[in-house]
Amino acid sequence: MLKTTLIALALCIAGAASASAHVTLEKAEASAGKAYKAILRVGHGCDGKPTTKIRVQIPEGVLSVKPMPTSGWTIEKAKGKYAKAYQLYGKPLAEGVTELVWSGGNLADDEYDEFVFRGVVASEIAAGTKVYLPVVQECTDGAVERWIDIPAAGKTSDDYETPAPFFEVVAPPRS
Repeated sequence: MLKTTLIALALCIAGAASASAHVTLEKAEASAGKAYKAILRVGHGCDGKPTTKIRVQIPEGVLSVKPMPTSGWTIEKAKGKYAKAYQLYGKPLAEGVTELVWSGGNLADDEYDEFVFRGVVASEIAAGTKVYLPVVQECTDGAVERWIDIPAAGKTSDDYETPAPFFEVVAPPRS
């Protein structure tokens, strides 16, 4: 009886954990004007199906983006113009990477992986700003998870089932 109860409890806990899993960022803060290493953590597939593609929208103000290769995956970089020019290392920058796509891999539902890129947070972004990185996770059989919800005024990411991962901009450290 005790063994059956423990198994049932373990299954309930596992179910609750998978229901609350999201695509998240390892680092919750980034300094304005400094490089930021975004580590996107993908902890499950789509309703039991393996992940085969991860699409990340790069928001305005995240500059000079460079993805890190992930074994078994191909990387595509979509480029476009920014809404305004930013100063980066004393030079104006008006275009860059606007989306990253990792594809061709196969991340089983019961496995975990990280997808990493580096970028510079524009010095023009004020401390306290939350920067959202919408992610679309594509899986086999056409299954899709859209981690794209950006909170409306007065709400937080906890108010949504499929929140976009984000980091908060902090003032750069004093030298």
